[in-house]
Amino acid sequence: MIGDNQLHKLTDLFAGMIGHRPTACVVTFGCQMNARDSEKLRGVLDDAGFKLTDNEKADFVIYNTCTVRENANTRVYGRLGQLKNYKKKNPHMILAVCGCMIQEPGAAQIIRKKLPFVDLVFGTFNLYEFPALMKEVLGKKLAGQEEPVIDVWEKESSGEADSLPSKRTYAFKAGVNIMYGCNNFCSYCIVPYVRGRERSRNKQDILNEINRLTQDGVREVMLLGQNVNSYGKTLDEKVSFAELLESIAVECDLNRIRFMTSHPKDLSDELIDVMSRYDSICNHLHLPVQSGSNKILQRMNRHYTREAYFELVEKLRGAIPDISLTTDIMVGFPGESREDIEDTIDLIRQVGFDNAFTFIYSKRTGTPAASMPDQIDPQTASGWFDQVLEAVHETAAARCARFTGTDQAVLVEDRNRHRGGWLTGRTQHNLLVHFEGPADLIGTCVPVEITESKGFYLIGRRV
Repeated sequence: MIGDNQLHKLTDLFAGMIGHRPTACVVTFGCQMNARDSEKLRGVLDDAGFKLTDNEKADFVIYNTCTVRENANTRVYGRLGQLKNYKKKNPHMILAVCGCMIQEPGAAQIIRKKLPFVDLVFGTFNLYEFPALMKEVLGKKLAGQEEPVIDVWEKESSGEADSLPSKRTYAFKAGVNIMYGCNNFCSYCIVPYVRGRERSRNKQDILNEINRLTQDGVREVMLLGQNVNSYGKTLDEKVSFAELLESIAVECDLNRIRFMTSHPKDLSDELIDVMSRYDSICNHLHLPVQSGSNKILQRMNRHYTREAYFELVEKLRGAIPDISLTTDIMVGFPGESREDIEDTIDLIRQVGFDNAFTFIYSKRTGTPAASMPDQIDPQTASGWFDQVLEAVHETAAARCARFTGTDQAVLVEDRNRHRGGWLTGRTQHNLLVHFEGPADLIGTCVPVEITESKGFYLIGRRV
């Protein structure tokens, strides 16, 4: 780790070389864990004296990559290719690629061989070393050296990026990592290989971070982890996720507490009880089911059955009747049949999800599912996907409609991009609400009467 003064000095020298204050753009692909990592990258760049921008023709561009699906890699390579000619005309430009894609075996070598104009490559395991890597790449640029800086670790370390400065997307809400990595090894998922094994953060460190955020005006926090329900298992002093959540609800001055993602096999009765007892814990749970077929769940290595999932839903709605349930559903997994799809559609209709992220299985090299027999042809998978999506739309519309005529507390997030003079916010149930109002309401929680349901979002008017 290096001091801010050293980074500032290098940034000043770089500014003198190019003739203006350098700009920086961080482009995020993938999940909320990546989005949180990008806030750290932006924080370091901002502290170093760069001017942050959304323009990808900046002086320092970082692609923070996702690799859950192979087409995500293709998108990154395509975006880098588009910047190749621009960089030829602007040789001072620094291009960096980091994130999950880089942890794949051979990815860094591919970039070095096929995209030699990329200046910096690093992975998820040494994100916390970004300031030092910046120092190295800026030093090379100032010295006129073209050799890229490539630093990819094969294993996770004890160091994490929590101590880095952060430049948040929103002033009033923030993500907080409570753990890193995953031990589940679902047969379709690359995450344990690119994010490493589970590592839980110290409970008091999490509480301290959240209290600092509340002092800075944050009213809503999203607790982040690949599987938050297994939080605490790697700590010397064992703490369950339910105990952590209750401590946050009691000790931190927050209006809203959210968390994701929850694995159904680890959702405890203790957690359900804590969720039911604190108003600040949002009445929303994202609980990925992936499939409604026991055969496919077993092939996915999910360690629960459809019957166990139904039992969880019954417990949740018994304890929190107004809870909003969302999920992930995968279609076209190897070996899936028409009957398995019918099981999934049946589960969707029986549970009645408020929303679902539905996607077609994408073969992921390096995972067990990629070498399974009976891969589903794209046309068949696409047809099944449409039928599953139709069932999701039906249940989501019915669930969303129940709020019509009610007053809901809405945390206003931004101006509505499609309607002038309108705002966009979210209810406790994580539903989007659009209504008319002045921009100075952004960041505040306001009562809104819901006048119309649009299936996946709501229209309202300020009370």
